[in-house]
Amino acid sequence: MASIIVRDLDEGLKRRLRIRAARNGRSIEEEVRDILQTELNRQPAAPENLATTIRARFAPLGGADLDLPPRSPMRKPPRFD
Repeated sequence: MASIIVRDLDEGLKRRLRIRAARNGRSIEEEVRDILQTELNRQPAAPENLATTIRARFAPLGGADLDLPPRSPMRKPPRFD
């Protein structure tokens, strides 16, 4: 088995890790091993495109029918003579 040394670990993070390990009835080393294994074995979520994400977010609100203004021809660009 390999060993890993983590240097300059923030004291607050170390404290939270110690509390989490105690809550789960494990040593800090076992807790870190479990966190790494869980995180690295997780399958990444398939990325959604932006339109699908927006549509899903607003679907519960219902649809909206908007009246589009009539199109008109483009105006001539200004001349700078």
